[in-house]
Amino acid sequence: MKIRTVGAGLTAVMLAALVGCGSGTDQEAGEAREGRLASGTLQSRWWTWASTEPELTNPVADQNGSACERNQPPDVWFLAGTFGTHTERTCGIPAGVPIAFPLLNRIGEPADCAGFMRTAEGAAVLDGKNVAPDTQRGEPIEVESVAGNPVTGTGGRFTTTACGLWVQLPPLEPGKHTLTIRGRSGDFTVGVDYTLTVGAA
Repeated sequence: MKIRTVGAGLTAVMLAALVGCGSGTDQEAGEAREGRLASGTLQSRWWTWASTEPELTNPVADQNGSACERNQPPDVWFLAGTFGTHTERTCGIPAGVPIAFPLLNRIGEPADCAGFMRTAEGAAVLDGKNVAPDTQRGEPIEVESVAGNPVTGTGGRFTTTACGLWVQLPPLEPGKHTLTIRGRSGDFTVGVDYTLTVGAA
């Protein structure tokens, strides 16, 4: 992860994961009805989820998947990238829950997102098949975080701009699945190899 201070003390953060770009359109509303979260909702909820755990139990800092289940909401299962490294994780997921994650993402000022997305690229492979990410070039979101978390570096509620490459998947069939996440922007790279086990329906 690359961190730099922008604006009035807001920390801009780059992370790895999957998801898409939206602008509050009818298409987004349709996606929400089909079980997909609208762009702003997705990014706001993911960043809040990622920044509500201290480093020892934080899903982005997780080295093996032991923090995978921390604070998961009931209607979507979030996965995380890394702070710029490669890792392998094993994660159990309940049946019937859609999955969302970024290949890589960032929060900060609109200009930070514009520069970040100019060179952003990534890929997700689920069970040997490529999954196309959505591109989210910059959208205002609200984040609520706890003090001492390694993602935003600060606690409290704040508004920022979010961007990245995102993936949203429908619920997976019960059993084992493999998922690889790769992302790059400039000299920042992310890589996660997931082994996912979906419980019985």
